[in-house]
Amino acid sequence: MAGSGNRLFRRRRVLLFVLLVLIALPVLDRVFPPDLGRYRDLSNVVLAADGSVLHVATTKDGMWRLATGPGAVDSHYIDMLLGAEDHRFRDHLGVDPMAAARAAWQLARNGRIVSGGSTLTMQVARLLEPHRRSLLGKIRDSLRALQLEERFDKDEILSMYLTLAPFGGNVEGVRAASLAWFGHEPTKLTPGEAAILVALPQRPAALRPDRHPAASIAAAQRVLERLVQEARIPAADQETPPPAIAVRRAFPRYATHVADRYAGNGARPVRTTLDSHIQPAIEHLAEDATAGMTDGGDIAILVVDNRDFSIRAWVGGARSYLDLARRRRSPGSALKPFIYGLAFDDLALLPDSLVEDRPIRIGDYAPENFDRGFHGQVSARYALQQSLNVPAILLLDRVGPGRLAATLRDVGVRLDFPANDVSPSLPLALGGVGISLLDLTRLYAGLAHDGRSAPLHILEGRPGEAGTLMTQRAARMIADILRGSPPPEGRMPRLLAAGARPIAYKTGTSYGFRDAWAVGYSPSWTVGVWTGRADGTPRPGAYGRNTAAPILYAVFDRLPAETEADPLAPAVASDAVSAPVPLGLRRFADRDSTHMPGNVSPPRIQYPPDGAQIDLTLDNGTRGPMKLEANSGTPPYRWSVNGVPVAVPRWATVPFWQPDGPGFVRVTVVDAAGRRASATVRVR
Repeated sequence: MAGSGNRLFRRRRVLLFVLLVLIALPVLDRVFPPDLGRYRDLSNVVLAADGSVLHVATTKDGMWRLATGPGAVDSHYIDMLLGAEDHRFRDHLGVDPMAAARAAWQLARNGRIVSGGSTLTMQVARLLEPHRRSLLGKIRDSLRALQLEERFDKDEILSMYLTLAPFGGNVEGVRAASLAWFGHEPTKLTPGEAAILVALPQRPAALRPDRHPAASIAAAQRVLERLVQEARIPAADQETPPPAIAVRRAFPRYATHVADRYAGNGARPVRTTLDSHIQPAIEHLAEDATAGMTDGGDIAILVVDNRDFSIRAWVGGARSYLDLARRRRSPGSALKPFIYGLAFDDLALLPDSLVEDRPIRIGDYAPENFDRGFHGQVSARYALQQSLNVPAILLLDRVGPGRLAATLRDVGVRLDFPANDVSPSLPLALGGVGISLLDLTRLYAGLAHDGRSAPLHILEGRPGEAGTLMTQRAARMIADILRGSPPPEGRMPRLLAAGARPIAYKTGTSYGFRDAWAVGYSPSWTVGVWTGRADGTPRPGAYGRNTAAPILYAVFDRLPAETEADPLAPAVASDAVSAPVPLGLRRFADRDSTHMPGNVSPPRIQYPPDGAQIDLTLDNGTRGPMKLEANSGTPPYRWSVNGVPVAVPRWATVPFWQPDGPGFVRVTVVDAAGRRASATVRVR
C-alpha cells in the first residue's frame, strides 16, 4: 500500500511539474521574446526608379546587410538551400526530432559530430542571438526556434535566414552576397552560384571566395553532388560549375547626398525617381570635371524629367559632404529670364523691342555690365542673350522687385535676402538674393512647362501643386530667346548643327566669382549646374559661361534623346510669337525716356474694376464677352489679357474680350507713351 501511495505521489508531482511548465512557457515566451534587433538593423538602401540598388551603407555594427525575402531570390536556390539544410522545413515546428535523433546516433557511433541536427529555424535563432557552439546553446536555439515558429510563418522565418546568413567578411544575407560575389541580384542564379551561396554559411571564413577560391568551389561541388545523389535537384545542375571569384565587388555608393537625407533608418529601402543609368553617368561626369579644378572647386548637378517634374539625377557635390544643391547662393544673372517674362506679360516690350544699354543711376544705384562697357540701343532678345545688366535693371524697375519676389515665392521658391534689406530691391536682378540650385532648377522647369512651375520631387508619388510664373505666351518668348543664347566655347551653334538638341539656357555669376551657374531646358529635360567652393570663397576667373555652361552641355550629351512625340512632354514651342512689333512697343519706355506733359495722367482702367467678380452668363446660358474701357493717358490704348494681346477691330469704339472659361484673369492696358495699368478680376 505504501509503495502504491508513493507511486501515486510521484505521478502527481510529475503532472504538477508538467502543468507548471505548460503554464510557465507562455509567460516566459512573453517575458523573454526573441531579440529581432539584428534582423531590424539593416543597411540603408536607396533604389532607383526601376528598383535597382543605387546606394548601400553598412549597418550600425558594420555589416553589409540587405533585407531579402524568398520572392527576391531565385527559386532554384531556395530548393537547394532547403534540400541541403532542412528538407522538412515546411513541416516541423522549429525542431526536427528525426534530424536530432540522427545527429545523436551519428555522434554516438563516430565519436564526433557528423551533422548538427539544427533546423533552419534553429539556425535563425542563433543568427539573431549569436553564441558559441555548445550543448546548452543548442537547447537555447531549440527553445527559441519554437518561439519563432509560434510567432512567424515559414516565409517570414526564411526571410530572416536570407537576410542574416553569413557569407564571408562583413557580408550578410543572400542579396548582399550575390551583389558582392557575383555582381548581380539573386533573382537569377546559376546552379554553381546557388551552390556557393548554400555552402558559404557553413564555414564563411574558411570558404570566403576571394581568399579561398579553391575551397569555396570544392564545397559548392560537394553540395551539388550530394543534392543530385539525393535526387533533390536535376543531375544537369552539375554541368554549370561554381564560378571562381577573384575579388569582392564594391557595393554601389551613388546618390550619397540623397541617401544621407532620406535613407535614415534602414527599415525599408527608399524608392526614388533617380534613373539607374543617368545618376551614375552624371556622377562620373562631375568627378571628372571636379578633378580638373585645382582651386578646390566643386560641382552640384540636378537633372529633371519635364514630363512630371521628377528628379532623375542628383549630385550634391563631388567633393563636399554638404549637399550643395540645397545651399542658397547668389544666382548672379540667372533670374533675368523671369524679369523679362513678367515684362512680356505686361506688354512693356516684346523680344524685338529696343532697349537702351547706357549708363544709368537710380538713386544711389549705378549698375554696370559684366564687361564694364555699354552697348547702346539693342533688342530685348539680344540684351537677354548677352545678359546685359542695365536693361534688366530698367525692366525690373518697371515690373517691380516686390512683384518678382512675390511671384517666385508664390510658386514655393525660397529666397534669402540680406539681413539689412527691408524689402526686395533692384539688385535682385543681378543676384542680390540667395537661392538654391534645387529651387532655381525648379523655376527653369516651369519655363519648360509654359510658365507653370511645380515642386521637384525625388520620392515616388510626391508630385506637388503647380503655380504660375508667367503666361504661356511669355514663357515661349523666353524659350525662343534662350535657345539663341551663344553656346559655350567649343560648341557649335544649334542652327549649324543638324539634329542638335534644342537647349534654352542661361548662365549666372555671383559677385566676386563665388558662384557660377548654368540652367537650361529642352522639351524633355531640365538641367541645373552650380560650380564654386563649398565654403563660398572666390574663384577668380570662374564664371558661368566658362565653367558651368560646358558642364551643362556635357550633361545633356549624356541624357536620352528627346521625346517630343510623347503627349506628356511639354512643348518648348519653336513658333514663339513672332508677329511684327506694334509701333508703341518698338522701343521700351523706361522712366527717363518717357516725356509727357505734366498735366497728362497715366492710363486708368474703368472697366473691369480691379478685384471685381464679373458674371458674363447670358440668358441662353452661354458666356458673353467682357468690355474693356480706359481713360486718362494718351490714346490709342493697347489691351492684353493674361499677356495675350486683344485684337480690336478698327470699327470698334469699345474693345471686347471673349473668355474661354471661368477663373482669374489679369487685364492690362498700355497707352501710346508705354505707361500701363492693370486689373485682376474673376470671371464667372
